[in-house]
This record gives sequence, C-alpha cells and structure tokens, in this order.
Amino acid sequence: MDLSFSHHTSNNNNNNNNNNTSSFLLSCNTNITTTSSSSPSPSPTSPSTITTSPPPCTSRYENQKRRDWNTFGQYLKNHRPPLALNRCSGAHVLEFLRYLDQFGKTKVHTHLCPFYGHPNPPAPCPCPLRQAWGSLDALIGRLRAAFEENGGKPEMNPFGARAVRLYLREVRDSQSKARGISYEKKKRKRAPQNNSSLSPIGSISMMPPPPEPLPPPGCGG
Repeated sequence: MDLSFSHHTSNNNNNNNNNNTSSFLLSCNTNITTTSSSSPSPSPTSPSTITTSPPPCTSRYENQKRRDWNTFGQYLKNHRPPLALNRCSGAHVLEFLRYLDQFGKTKVHTHLCPFYGHPNPPAPCPCPLRQAWGSLDALIGRLRAAFEENGGKPEMNPFGARAVRLYLREVRDSQSKARGISYEKKKRKRAPQNNSSLSPIGSISMMPPPPEPLPPPGCGG
C-alpha cells in the first residue's frame, strides 16, 4: 500500500516537473545565449536564464513612428550625394514628401479634368495619384517627434520648418478643391437652454407671499 502511494506521488512529481520545464522553455527570452552540445544544459532554476519581466509592449503609434524614422534615414542614405541628418533642412523634407507621392493612392484631379471638384467621380480618369494631405500631416508629426527623441534640438527640427508648414497647407487647399472635400472643422451647434426655469425672477414669482405678522399678546383690538 505504501509503495503504490509513493509510486503515484513520484509520477505526479515527474508530471509537474515536465509541465514546469515546458512553461519555462516557453517563457525564455530569445536573446539568451545558447551553449555548446558538450556543455551541460543549465538548470531551470538558474537566475541567468530566467526573465524577470516580459519585454515592454509598444503602441501602434510608436511602431509607426519608428518605421517612418527608419524610412527617412534610408532616404538620406540613398540621397545623391548622401546627406547627414545634422545637415538636413526643410527643403530636404519637401523633397522627401514629393518623393512619397509616387506611392500615393489618392486621386487628385487636375484643372482640365471634367471631374475637378467632384467628390465621387462616376468614371475613371487619368489624373495622377498622390499622398493624401491627412497622411502627410500625420507623417510630419511623427517625424518631428522622432527627431527630438533621437537627440535633435527643437529649434533645429527640419520637420517643423515654416516651408514644411506652408507646403502642407498648400496640399490641403489644393486637394480640397480638386476633390470637392472641405477640411474645415464644423462647429457644433449648442442646444438652446430653457432659461425660464433658472431665472431668479421666475423662481421668486412661484413662492407664496409671507404670512401676516401676529399682534403681540395683551394688546387690545
């Protein structure tokens, strides 16, 4: 009886050890260095192989900002001649934005197009595709933040140059006219409030008149 119980306990311990080992292998970080086949495998309880916390999760905005920053750095590297970041100006940012137009997916009608100013053209036309103003505006915002996060001074930020702001405004106005889309923010109409219930005059008029004072006791009528 005692032997069967100990055998059962031993099987449970082996199963628990196998489960713990599987969980440990799944939770190991990928940057742990591997040892040679001749060296003994490290113990699961070794502090050098246990990760104390999972890697921090980055937001979608941070991932997009990192990709945009890498794309701009690759553009500077492929520039003829290659351009260093500390020599980049607003003019180079404009070149980068015009370079991105070849990958745009927004139809921008020309003045000669019969669908100029039409928000929903009924037929296709040969007008070029461009980057949408909203995409360019968001891109500049991410690159402007990434420049300062990578050690750039705010006063030397080429993505905040006046020429870049004027270019984005020009793209917004031209695309809104060509596509018949207004980018102006609509003001919300406030619902009229019923002031009669809050008026002090109305509240006073609803109060009953005060009672007449009683004569003092002992006074004759």
